[in-house]
Amino acid sequence: MICCGFMWKSGGEDLQGFYPVRSECVADVPRTRFKSRAGKTLSARKWHAAFTEDGHLDMERVLRRIQRGGIHPSIKGEVWEFLLGGYDPDSTFDERNKLRNHRREQYYGWKEECRNMVPLVGSGKFVTMAVVAEDGQPLEESSVENQGWLVKTAITDKRVLQWMLVLSQIGLDVVRTDRYLCFYESESNQARLWDILSIYTWLNPDIGYVQGMNDICSPMIILLEDEADAFWCFERAMRRLRENFRTTATSMGVQTQLGMLSQVIKTVDPRLHQHLEDLDGGEYLFAIRMLMVLFRREFSFLDSLYLWELMWAMEYNPNKFASYEEPQNINNSSGQDPRLLKQYGKFERKYIKNGQNEQHNTLAVFVVASVLETKNKRLLKEAKGLDDVVQILGGIAGNLDARKACKEALKIHEKFLKKANNKQ
Repeated sequence: MICCGFMWKSGGEDLQGFYPVRSECVADVPRTRFKSRAGKTLSARKWHAAFTEDGHLDMERVLRRIQRGGIHPSIKGEVWEFLLGGYDPDSTFDERNKLRNHRREQYYGWKEECRNMVPLVGSGKFVTMAVVAEDGQPLEESSVENQGWLVKTAITDKRVLQWMLVLSQIGLDVVRTDRYLCFYESESNQARLWDILSIYTWLNPDIGYVQGMNDICSPMIILLEDEADAFWCFERAMRRLRENFRTTATSMGVQTQLGMLSQVIKTVDPRLHQHLEDLDGGEYLFAIRMLMVLFRREFSFLDSLYLWELMWAMEYNPNKFASYEEPQNINNSSGQDPRLLKQYGKFERKYIKNGQNEQHNTLAVFVVASVLETKNKRLLKEAKGLDDVVQILGGIAGNLDARKACKEALKIHEKFLKKANNKQ
């Protein structure tokens, strides 16, 4: 990536050079804390050394490195593909190349399908204004100057209309996404983000598009050069997060995680929970953004990526790939075999040891809990209403350490499991 602005220096290496910030935005961007640490951070050399000659990956070794010091920016994208369950570590180079080529063909086929409906898809352009009226009728021809393209004939297919109506909202969000990064000064890069989000929305009408998906997808576009690879990385991330984005007229999917958060705080810090209840904050709605976009607003770009990979490594389950590709053949039983347990992340391992293979709390819930605990004294002393809670938590941007937040989250998780088990 070509640098066009200010870069932070960290640990003797210009890490921010991988994600340069526009010079006029430097003052408004949270400072980066992540440092590449020799002997701890997963480097390109250590990553390549973790593969056998035919391509089998020593995932235990890789997870250990990531959990100690994150991933070097030069290899983040390819490591994420494994962390998110995109590839089986037990596969060979040849097997993965075949799968990658198959997925690329699949993606570009879907892209062509979308382009046949809206020619702007794949054109390097995107829309921020409606291309069709809400009743499916064409808009006035005068609007075409703002868009470059408009629907010419009435749209009667309900799914097609639903998709077309959301394209302008995706475009508006794309314009706002990580706009402080030099990468998005290029309209073609913004268009790639719009393309992926538009295609994902077409393929997933049950979820559709919800604001915040852009924040999850953006790093994939930056880290992976091929648009199809970025799409599949995003699709795997959304497998974990999609229920958060599921909305109805009366509920939001993220409420499930908010309920989990409420239970965690009530268990580990009943005094704080009661205080929040007294302030009418017992539903923890102030934490929606943290859970929806995984702390993208609370950390700098590089630090948020570091937090994500720490969480994903700690949550890693070696059955993840099979559960996505061959769910009918999935075998979750690892028993207490120490050798097999080492292939799980620290967080996931706790549940496996307790014999809990079913759906359970995500680490993100405990990271939010750790953030609340760091502000425990201020919240108890100064928060007289929900506005105060929001203001106190708003002050954490740029002041959080991702590694410490995960470390504290694991401690809270341990405490929660012990107290929960004692009640049984």
